[in-house]
Amino acid sequence: MSNPVSPPSPQEGHELSFGAGPIGRLLFWIAVVFSVFQIVTAAHLVDLSSQVTRALHVGFLTLLAFPLIAYGRNMSAPLRALAWAFALAGVAVALYQWWEYQPLILRAGRPLTQDIIVGVVALVVVFAAAWTMMGFALPLIAGLFLAYCLFGEYLPAPLNHRGYDFSQVIDHMAYGTEGIYGIPTYVSSTYIFLFILFGSFLERAGMIRLFTDVALGLFGQRQGGAAKVAVVSSGLMGTISGSGVANVVTTGQFTIPLMKKFGYRPAFAGGVEATASMGGQIMPPVMGAVAFIMAETLDVAYVEVVKAALIPAMLYFASAFWMVHLEAGRHGLRGLSKEDLPSARKAIRENWMLLVPLGVLVYLLFGGYTPLFAGTIGLGLTVLLILGGSAVLNLPAGAMRVVFWMCLGLVAAGFLQFGINVLIAALVALVLWCALSRGGRDTLILCRDSLAEGAKTALPVGVACALVGIIIGTMTLTGAANTFGQFIVAVGQSSLLLSLILTMFTCILLGMGIPTIPNYIITSSIAGPALLELGVPLIVSHMFVFYFGILADLTPPVALACFAAAPIAKESGLRISLEAIKVAAAGFVIPFMAVYTPALMLQAGGPLAETIGYWPAVAYIVFKTVLCIGMWGAAVIGWLGRPLGWPLRILGIVAAATLIAALPATDEIGFALSALFVGGVVVMRRRAVA
Repeated sequence: MSNPVSPPSPQEGHELSFGAGPIGRLLFWIAVVFSVFQIVTAAHLVDLSSQVTRALHVGFLTLLAFPLIAYGRNMSAPLRALAWAFALAGVAVALYQWWEYQPLILRAGRPLTQDIIVGVVALVVVFAAAWTMMGFALPLIAGLFLAYCLFGEYLPAPLNHRGYDFSQVIDHMAYGTEGIYGIPTYVSSTYIFLFILFGSFLERAGMIRLFTDVALGLFGQRQGGAAKVAVVSSGLMGTISGSGVANVVTTGQFTIPLMKKFGYRPAFAGGVEATASMGGQIMPPVMGAVAFIMAETLDVAYVEVVKAALIPAMLYFASAFWMVHLEAGRHGLRGLSKEDLPSARKAIRENWMLLVPLGVLVYLLFGGYTPLFAGTIGLGLTVLLILGGSAVLNLPAGAMRVVFWMCLGLVAAGFLQFGINVLIAALVALVLWCALSRGGRDTLILCRDSLAEGAKTALPVGVACALVGIIIGTMTLTGAANTFGQFIVAVGQSSLLLSLILTMFTCILLGMGIPTIPNYIITSSIAGPALLELGVPLIVSHMFVFYFGILADLTPPVALACFAAAPIAKESGLRISLEAIKVAAAGFVIPFMAVYTPALMLQAGGPLAETIGYWPAVAYIVFKTVLCIGMWGAAVIGWLGRPLGWPLRILGIVAAATLIAALPATDEIGFALSALFVGGVVVMRRRAVA
């Protein structure tokens, strides 16, 4: 039996990502220590209170973020000194929270002068970190909310509040679990960081190559195969990474040039990759960071969020697949040569063990275990495979290697019976083996670099989570969400559709300047309760704003994912964005259809389920959504076996739009228009043949 996991060659990750010289090495090792800290606290090897863990998490974020950006952007010496000052101030705040943990609890609500000073420093550092990493948009919005806490009492009714003292606002925002150390920071310091590390290790173990080979083998030879490979490989990559822009710049390096080579327009190629990559945030089992925050916010098991996302995610990628198929047919783009393609079966046969951690992760999540435990085990198994793949190379080929993998598998499976300590013991043994064996030290370097890269990847997410806590803190302190929520409810009483459209535009407008996480937190805090009052199930309303927060990264003029694809595609980000909107049609359709028929997200409720039953309602709404997406794709691309004229394209768009709502007679009208559309296509084909 050959070695199923071939360890990639080590890379000089610290030199490439953290800069050269003593400072680069220092930042690299800070990142490694950061990741180790997160692992030992997640695995409960070191038990700290949740408040202290959150504070140290934010301290590490600021310690790494400021100097990394200052040296990465080659700033002047005074600015570098200022960056270190902010970094050390962030560490001082974290250590103060740790040292004063119990006294702070005892004097909660009655802060001392020193508490206020440290609290102000904490807020300034978090604002500065977000401004430095993400620009002015998110700090500006958070600053407006903070100003509302301090001065909102002077606004006219109904926007005003009763007024809060400066010390009360600082105490609320900088201490406890309502401000910068709220739910988003808790999720960032546990689930998000762990799953980012999980994805980082899997990527370095060769998962990108496996996904790409499988996608090439299955779809490369079909019509428009290059773009179908992009959709499938990005979708598979999304199952472990959950990061849209990161997917664009990793899988896009291969898929976008491939699509261009085989005839796709550069803008369309970039749009396909951006659309497929952003879909990674809604692709179970890992999904994006928002999914973990959603589970904590709604106080539901993570598997419930996965269940709600499952069918919509499949439809999203099926829609992108359909759009590239039609585009290929319109331009006569054939598949790749079968002789030049890898075998999907061979790729899985040779690297199937890479799928084991992902399979175990899914099993644990659906088995009722917490995401923290599932993520810890998944990460541990991935490292076990990487180290084992190196260790086994020092054994003779054949029976010895088979026995080694069987024994390692039995030891790894022991965690279900004996707990995580069995897995840790196996990892320690393999680390010692690799440290003393030929080639093993290179594998340890690979793991070390994965730790550093994971910490670096987590920086923008963690900083955004800390700052957005100020927005949540404002909501809880002042009840600011009620004003806009009441407006949505008032609009919805006359038209639910108008309320949904208003919420959609709010998500997209916010998403033009801020990442998906704060976008979701702001809009769900405001719109979630309002839509619930209008009869929309809570998880459906949260998924609604989640979807449009993601689509904001595809929507002009900002379209972050599209501009990330622009240098690879060598095309304008705006043009890529316009193509991405067409490809991502399902993303705009599915949330509306789920609101009217929650069965689309496997949720109970809705008039259809009450009339015909739950599972018949699921089947019906899936069929209707597929029909809607199918007609929308044909109408937008203008191709269905043959070119479609404008009368048929307009008819298809109207039929698809009619099927979105579930109002009286709209389904009947939509199906009738769909039949008319299909009839028109059949007549057109017969005339062409004649």
